[in-house]
Amino acid sequence: MGDTRFPFLPLFVPADRPERFGKAVASGADAVIIDLEDAVAPAAKAAARDGIAQGLAGLKPGDTEIYIRVNGADTGYFADDLETVAALPLTGIVLPKAEDPAILRIARETFGTNVRVIALVETPLGIVRARELAQVADRLAFGSLDYAVAIGARHVRYALEAARQELVLASASAGLSGPIDGVTTTYRDEQAVVDDAAYAADLGFGGKLLIHPAQIGPAIRGFSPTDEEIGRADKILSALGDGGAVALDGAMVDAPVVKWAKTVKFRALRLQSLQTDGEAGAEA
Repeated sequence: MGDTRFPFLPLFVPADRPERFGKAVASGADAVIIDLEDAVAPAAKAAARDGIAQGLAGLKPGDTEIYIRVNGADTGYFADDLETVAALPLTGIVLPKAEDPAILRIARETFGTNVRVIALVETPLGIVRARELAQVADRLAFGSLDYAVAIGARHVRYALEAARQELVLASASAGLSGPIDGVTTTYRDEQAVVDDAAYAADLGFGGKLLIHPAQIGPAIRGFSPTDEEIGRADKILSALGDGGAVALDGAMVDAPVVKWAKTVKFRALRLQSLQTDGEAGAEA
């Protein structure tokens, strides 16, 4: 039941700010993740949990996909979170600091097969067990900020590349869509979001977690194929004719290259359709 959209761009909204739920839904993001974990102070978690249903009540069914990030299984909030959100009309649940496939199975038993489970991998043990987690989850996501702290590294690309590559490999080997990359903490610097999204796409990620509607448009641009790639894909598909391997510009074009070209064209068309919506949502 994995999500095959490219890119998948869900937007976080604090669970204790239900007045923002509607704005998040209207932002143009692929999904809204109502955050009961990091975005809510300990003293406010119970009230935030109890207020989610009322916040969702004003939304029209099917307006957008709704996920909830619960608190971790190692906290005193986990069981209450699961009990509360099990009765809500959700698309899925995000499990933070995912390390143990057994916890993902508990979520499966609680919510049933119609609710997607995203495993947010944020710890060294989570990376080590990523291939096991991918066998249970519908999708993996990378909590890069927490992971950098956990290994004592700066939050820079070269320090986190091995972890990112492991998540990509774990997802691919389990037949899942590309994992969802972590957040870019700045939303005023559009180019930073574009660059981070493009880097994630280069590594094989299939989406990115967002913290502000202004990041939607830049993230779409970052995941978009370049004009050079689109032109090359058009040339390959035009030269192919009725199929089979052909020579083009001194190189052989065979099945893997054709598959790449078709993927580029498919993604370009989807991202072109998303671009206007994403930018309109950011202006709203």
